[in-house]
Amino acid sequence: MRVQRQDIIDAAMALLDEVGVDGLTMRRLAGALQIQAPSLYWHFAGKQALLDAMADALLAEMVLPPDEDMPWDEWARAVATEFRRALKSRRDGARVYAGTFPTMDNVLRISDRVIAKLRAAGADERMAVRTLFTVQYFVIGFTIEEQATMPPPGGGQGARETVDLKRVAQQLTAEQAARYPHAAATVALLASDDDDARFRFGLDRLIDGLKAVIPA
Repeated sequence: MRVQRQDIIDAAMALLDEVGVDGLTMRRLAGALQIQAPSLYWHFAGKQALLDAMADALLAEMVLPPDEDMPWDEWARAVATEFRRALKSRRDGARVYAGTFPTMDNVLRISDRVIAKLRAAGADERMAVRTLFTVQYFVIGFTIEEQATMPPPGGGQGARETVDLKRVAQQLTAEQAARYPHAAATVALLASDDDDARFRFGLDRLIDGLKAVIPA
């Protein structure tokens, strides 16, 4: 039976959890599907096209809050939090999404809802688009850094070494701590800080700034 496009995406997502985005190759994916690599190219021109489809698939389970009776700033916070959850649902999810621009159903569905909400709040088209991407860039960047410190789910293989912030803090010498006291304190704080709290802090400050041009 000829492999279907969705079969390839499903297998790629499973392989992503196992080996990470650096270990995900078309040859390895073909092996997981027990097909020849050229068969993949009936559906995807190359790895970037596959990553575009995987980025769209990451958003398939995103649930947007209802639009009614919810100020745009609260609604945007909820969407950004759900976007982060979707990216974290897969190993290296944020790295998969970064650099893609898929014009596929899930991406279009969510983008359309966000733009509509911002336009209804009074933003013009350019302001709405810039707001969408500004918040998106924050979530992607934060989650890339966050996932760099997280062990792969299920002890996956082929990972680049994760960043152990506690070990980084311990590696600071007394001379470095004395010479750069504020930086040393920052490393120690990051090692013990809560990722969710840091995310909310950054997102709140970002949206607070946007409210200067799009009143809630």
